[in-house]
Amino acid sequence: MPDKNKADIHRSEQRPEFWDLSMRCCQLAGAVDICFFLIFLWLGSPILAWVNVISVAMYVYAYQAFRRRRNYLAVMLIRIEVLVHAALGTLLIGWDSGFHYFLLMFIPALFASMHRRSAWIFAICLWAYYVGMYVLMWFVEPLQPIAPKALLYVNIFNFTVVFLMFAYLTMYYVVTVTRAHRRLARMATTDPLTGLFNRRHMVALTEKLLAREHREPGNLSLMLMDLDHFKEINDQHGHELGDRVLERVAELLHTQGREQDFVGRWGGEEFLLVMPETDPIQAVAAAERIRAAVQALDWSDLQPGLQVTLCVGISQLDEQESFSSAIARADRALYRGKAQGRNRVEQAVSGEVDPAQADLLT
Repeated sequence: MPDKNKADIHRSEQRPEFWDLSMRCCQLAGAVDICFFLIFLWLGSPILAWVNVISVAMYVYAYQAFRRRRNYLAVMLIRIEVLVHAALGTLLIGWDSGFHYFLLMFIPALFASMHRRSAWIFAICLWAYYVGMYVLMWFVEPLQPIAPKALLYVNIFNFTVVFLMFAYLTMYYVVTVTRAHRRLARMATTDPLTGLFNRRHMVALTEKLLAREHREPGNLSLMLMDLDHFKEINDQHGHELGDRVLERVAELLHTQGREQDFVGRWGGEEFLLVMPETDPIQAVAAAERIRAAVQALDWSDLQPGLQVTLCVGISQLDEQESFSSAIARADRALYRGKAQGRNRVEQAVSGEVDPAQADLLT
């Protein structure tokens, strides 16, 4: 096989789902050939019966090659087996046996494992091989014909096997694509370290809530949290420990929230909890509960003597207020807590103006 084709196979090795499916197809094809062995013994066609013994051996060897990651060898064995088996079956008992159906199974495999150009070249060659066999059987009588009724049964069996294999491949493809879409959706909306929503998704979710709040005013609270002295944790104990701290705090925040709340990593060591239908008193109570829970966390398994605390800034969404304004007020409340000794909960003042904007107005 040309180097380009080897490269195609090497590239498809990066897709474990494809090779998992190939191994399953080996098992299925081997089982089908065992059935063929018994069928042709019963029909009195020993040549085809023993051809299927060789086919089973080739599929077993191909399966073992896949397991040893010798994918190039496995693919070659499968291609040779299908091409030769289809040709022998057709020549011995005729075109109406349906052995040519199995050549069609190559088509999805070609486009799944190769670049488009290579796949089209092989597909055209396969079409020529298929048409060549069809034209040949117009001029050549079957070498070992069987009874018409038996030929019908063989055709139905071959058609059924190919039908079921295509159905299985389609189902496997749909399941794989669905899983891939879900995985991509998770990657696009979650922070890879903590598993919480990322900043972009938090903004999107909150903007939807804001639109509803502006139509039907309610109580929406924002809780912005920042770990105290986190830079010192990283500097003294290393970033790996810092990551473990973020993961454990994120897990706590996830369990502390209510079903209607959503929490995300806002950036660095900052977290944002959005609480619909929550008035200021409820928000402060929830914040104090979270602050106390973080302070009570046991870090002895990671670093004996380690103490982690956080500051919380809370803002209540004002009527017709934008998200950026509400989060800015929560941020200012948070840093008031930092300035007053940390490990505190501070509530933003309703209608508070950004000091930078106040300077511009004066």
